[in-house]
Amino acid sequence: MIKVLDNFVPLNIQNKYIELLDSEEIAWFYTDNIIHQKENKKFINPNITKTFAHIHTLYNEKGINSDYYNLFSTILNFFVIKEKVKIKDMIRVRIRRTFRIKNHSKEKYNVPHIDVKDHLPYKTLLYYVDDSIEGIMQTGIANNAYLSKWAGGLGGSWTSVRGTGAHILGTNGESQGVIPFLKMHNDLLIAVNQGGKRKGAGCAYLETWHTDIEDFLELRKNTGDDRRRTHDMNTANWIPDLFMKRVEARGDWTLFQSNEVIDLHNLYGKDFEDAYCNYESLAREGKIYGKTIPAIELWKKMLMAIFETGHPWITFKDPCNIRSPQDHTGVIHSSNLCTEITLNTSNDETAVCNLGSIVVDRHITKSGKLDKRMLKQTIAIAVEALDNVIDTNFYPTETAEYSNKRHRPIGLGIMGLQNSLYKMGLEFESDSAVAFSKELMENISYMSIDASSNLAKERGTYETYEGSKWDRGIMPQDTIKLLEKERGVKLDIDEVKETLDWGALRQKVAQHGMRNSNLMAIAPTATISLIMNTTPSIEPVYKNLFVKSNLSGDFTVLNRFLVRDLKKANKWNERTLDDLKYFNGDLSELEYIPDEIKQRYKTAFDIAPEWVIKGAAERQVWIDQAQSINLWLKEPSAPAMSKMYRNAWSSGLKTTYYLRTQQASDVEKSTVSRRYEEPKACSIDDPDCEACQ
Repeated sequence: MIKVLDNFVPLNIQNKYIELLDSEEIAWFYTDNIIHQKENKKFINPNITKTFAHIHTLYNEKGINSDYYNLFSTILNFFVIKEKVKIKDMIRVRIRRTFRIKNHSKEKYNVPHIDVKDHLPYKTLLYYVDDSIEGIMQTGIANNAYLSKWAGGLGGSWTSVRGTGAHILGTNGESQGVIPFLKMHNDLLIAVNQGGKRKGAGCAYLETWHTDIEDFLELRKNTGDDRRRTHDMNTANWIPDLFMKRVEARGDWTLFQSNEVIDLHNLYGKDFEDAYCNYESLAREGKIYGKTIPAIELWKKMLMAIFETGHPWITFKDPCNIRSPQDHTGVIHSSNLCTEITLNTSNDETAVCNLGSIVVDRHITKSGKLDKRMLKQTIAIAVEALDNVIDTNFYPTETAEYSNKRHRPIGLGIMGLQNSLYKMGLEFESDSAVAFSKELMENISYMSIDASSNLAKERGTYETYEGSKWDRGIMPQDTIKLLEKERGVKLDIDEVKETLDWGALRQKVAQHGMRNSNLMAIAPTATISLIMNTTPSIEPVYKNLFVKSNLSGDFTVLNRFLVRDLKKANKWNERTLDDLKYFNGDLSELEYIPDEIKQRYKTAFDIAPEWVIKGAAERQVWIDQAQSINLWLKEPSAPAMSKMYRNAWSSGLKTTYYLRTQQASDVEKSTVSRRYEEPKACSIDDPDCEACQ
């Protein structure tokens, strides 16, 4: 029901000690104390029964009770609560994998003990770099090396680092700006490649008023001085609302040295606007440095950069902060590696978020309805399990441990949205699909908050709960009005309507509090969604037939729902398969396919980006963090891109992720049996060509 392996069983444990038996099998464990009372265990799966019996033979009869027992307990601890479970409170843990212990040593039962330092179950971290050389080198370089070593995905703010030419009081010299330090960070990601398992991953954020913003836009270019390029590091724009207003009004925009406007990075909403306008006045008077350019010209440079290099991504500072549940304890200075996490950062806190994703299409009934009862069970298990990870984690840095245990944020997301629409018979480009997104996300939001409040009743609230939006009775959907008030305009979304008993939930939170500061974040789930036999995250299907590549090799992915519906329409045959190969899974050129099927199985590049943004905006209403939102443009152009991103901002989205565009050429289809006649071209050597008469 829930994609659990990503956070709860470390990859190194999977690879070294356990063996997947059946990815489609569900093992049911009924226990009163997980491991200690074997007589209370009941198993449906014979392989699991055999494995547990083998372990208990070792444990109870042969006296081998340390390494083997600790290994098995370590694995189970990622799925179940650590406290003892009484018989009357038996829990049912649904696991989408079954395991068998592997022996990897010469002695039959001498399995090495799992050291918790062998893994880093959380996947994403956010950091903040201040303007001191100590802060830059310790946080931006050294600490990030420690985090990258343990496979942490990094995202952080570099805005406070002063720009090129700024005065350095201590040495009476001039700053070289933020770019050389970003180059160092880029090289660190190459050098510390997540324990040798895969490339290091990081994203640097810079706010739009920084004097180095124009150089920042060129970091991913393949031309220019390579010493000022970061080919292996992601980049993102951290854009305040005022800049977007200036773009719409075709006004001017002023760039500042961050060491002269120290408070600007910590302000948002009307406070930011007031301070920014005041600094503009000081710049005009010559009291501080300021470079004025047309806002629309900088916006065009942003669009050109993302078109040419895919970076920097477009993310919005104000909605992230204004809608944050933790606005009483700090400021969100950036998002993370994949733009779905929005947590406070500071010199003392490296934000950590533990992620999990619900496989939505497993919660759709045969009649095409959302199974809310099953969804509630899944969310209850997921929230509790993610909360447990916080206590069992290994933290490479003190700032990460301090932050995570103080606020206890988690990020529960979804995958399989497109598959859910297929099962429901809905088109992605439809009001019905948007309505389902609203229904789904409202239920996930309600159930997640309910589950966290239940944990708070049992285990206590998180440390900084008092004063939070939760404590003030403000739910995620209530913050829409706060954002509209700060902007002075209404968001381009439907009127927010609650369909569940939110009044009762507000009373429950007021009585018991919350266990976690943040609960929801929709992460990208590219490879793991394929493992779970579903579609990635909230995305429309990329293609109905394509080749997926990863470290394990290449394999073909075919849309099984399309095959199902083509068989029902009696259109699935060798010719159809060859046509799908020839047209890369696109149905639009196949005249014999019914229009209804063509419409339902449109691929990402054929779906108007307005529908992707519309669905995301309606989901965002109920989410306390953000979403990794990929955008697709079949025929990209500056006007089309500008309209798309301005639409994302006016709809209240907090962040966007990659811009996907199609390649200009394609490979030859050498394995396609059906051959297509090329269109005749005019030839000047043909005297009979009518076009030349």
